[in-house]
Amino acid sequence: MPSIRTRWAATAAAGLLLGAVAAVPSAPATAAAAPPAALTGTSATAPAATAAAQAVPENDWLHTDGNTIVDEAGNQVWLTGANWFGYNATERVFHGLWSANIEAVTRAMAQRGINIVRVPISTQLLLEWKAGQPLARPNINAYVNPELDGLNNLQIFDYWLDLCEKYGLKVMLDVHSAEADNSGHLYPVWWKGSITTEDFYQGWEWVTERYRDNDTIVAMDVENEPHGTPNDPQRAKWDSSTDQDNFKHACETAGRRILAFNPDLLILCEGIEVYPRPHADWDSPNTNPDLSPNYFYNWWGGNLRGVAEHPVDLGANQDQLVYSPHDYGPLVYEQPWFQGEFDKASLTEDVWRPNWLYVHEDDTAPLLIGEWGGRYGQDARQDKWLHALRDLMIDYGIHHTFWSLNPNSGDTGGLLLDDWTSWDEVKYNQVLKPALWQHDGKFVGLDHQMPLGGANSTTGISLGQRYSDGGGDDDVTAPTAPGQPTASDVTADSVTLSWAAATDNVGVTSYQVLQSTGDGPASPGATVSGTTYTVSGLTAQTSYTFTVRARDAAGNVSSASPARTVTTAADDGGPGDDGCTATYTVTSSWQGGFQGGIEVRNTGTSAISGWTVTWTNPSGTSIGSLWNGQLTTSGGVNTVRNEPYNGTLAPDAATTIGFVGSGSGATPTDLACTAS
Repeated sequence: MPSIRTRWAATAAAGLLLGAVAAVPSAPATAAAAPPAALTGTSATAPAATAAAQAVPENDWLHTDGNTIVDEAGNQVWLTGANWFGYNATERVFHGLWSANIEAVTRAMAQRGINIVRVPISTQLLLEWKAGQPLARPNINAYVNPELDGLNNLQIFDYWLDLCEKYGLKVMLDVHSAEADNSGHLYPVWWKGSITTEDFYQGWEWVTERYRDNDTIVAMDVENEPHGTPNDPQRAKWDSSTDQDNFKHACETAGRRILAFNPDLLILCEGIEVYPRPHADWDSPNTNPDLSPNYFYNWWGGNLRGVAEHPVDLGANQDQLVYSPHDYGPLVYEQPWFQGEFDKASLTEDVWRPNWLYVHEDDTAPLLIGEWGGRYGQDARQDKWLHALRDLMIDYGIHHTFWSLNPNSGDTGGLLLDDWTSWDEVKYNQVLKPALWQHDGKFVGLDHQMPLGGANSTTGISLGQRYSDGGGDDDVTAPTAPGQPTASDVTADSVTLSWAAATDNVGVTSYQVLQSTGDGPASPGATVSGTTYTVSGLTAQTSYTFTVRARDAAGNVSSASPARTVTTAADDGGPGDDGCTATYTVTSSWQGGFQGGIEVRNTGTSAISGWTVTWTNPSGTSIGSLWNGQLTTSGGVNTVRNEPYNGTLAPDAATTIGFVGSGSGATPTDLACTAS
């Protein structure tokens, strides 16, 4: 029987039981999304080579290079996949084999561009396999799957791995729960009942040793969605202790023990649920987050704020580390950031960047969104969120595995319909397909020899084919220089820079920000994928000069942009000392007009009950309409006061004003925020 899978949100349980997903009418395939700003190859969504094409590696192992994942030859790859659950549940085998043929499902995934499958399992399952006690009679339909008749669940898993090799698919294992339980993921930590933390580690060691020479399995997601708050009997925290409930320590320990058996595996560490605000610690009470918050909240597994202070350390194998948050939309749970108007820009600033995107932007490590997805075509806000997150992942080249293939995920539905054979063509074409790795109209696999979809595939190519037909070694044309940076939100120790994108004959992959003081030489700073970056750690009342260079897939570097000189504020007079800051961002522009937003953030230590933002329109610029604020304009000076519903901001909380204007969209130089 189909299982029950429930997703609970950060602050409360959604409490939605799994049921059957309604059939969705099919739709014709749509064109791929516009070329991503970060990873543009010779087709819309293809990461370009980070090094000249080389001989095809013998193995398919992967490692990291800054915020990218590369193969053994240094070629950049993009993991774009889906989840297929069941081995984590009481059935202890893939769900759907009671209706569909295992090879048909696997082949369809590969032919439709899924290049990696995240497989939830349980520690209990691994311990049973380790003890030589596989499930002898798993729930499969032998008439539909005659090749599986008489096989136990471990033999079925091995059979499926051979199918993955046959069709060019790669696999990621994910310990979804301690016990083999359809609702096991609701338990917040990696031990439970008779299953100890040491059992958790030994289960990982056993499965790693068993498949250590099989490069079909390329990644291990250490633990699914550790979560909990200080009020909970069990909770997961993140710090530098060796406490049992410190997930950073658990992921670090499991990762090192896995890598001792196979140093070539990618190790994925998810986030947690809450993280202490600057004025609090892990002993602070879990006060009402709407009144006096002590913690930042996010989805289970989606809070990676702790990485900034306490990064995971894998020792000599640090280049195998990938951070893996999860993110969902309002149909799963009505999070605070979905209330009122929201868009890609507000989600990026309010949720994604502070919780996990900064890890990518700071070049700390790659990100892989291990779970995202949901129902489509039923709710406009849900669809807006799906498109926004998908487009962000395309823009930055962020790896991901869609939740889920299974139609029996009650709060999200699946890529397959209830018959486990037909695909939800609308969801696949409108949501997932544009974010799958494609090159010259074909899907790109992660196997160097086998094309994605199999030896005779008409829809996919192998990694070897991708980098043998124009991987970038003949490209000698440098990008154009980026536009002159504009500066906003200048404080005593930071400034936000934005610039117009460079262009390139193949595609710009990154930008490097350079800074200097006085007559000193320019020193390289951060390397980022987008065209906005906040420089921090500056000295008060000091002049800094910033330029930006662009880099393309073949390593060609542009000339520097025109310089921008900025003087930081005094410690006692900069923006933010009065309780709030305002950050101005242009989100899109066109001939004669633009759309943008202003983030208002409480920088004080107590809640504010209101705020006012002012700025003077740059020459030739005016504001036409504005939302989430009350606008008055006099003599070219805009004054925006809060609405009744967004004036109260807790410490470090923020809200976003949106607007549409005419003119160039230049950043104002006198943007200011006053709290009341």
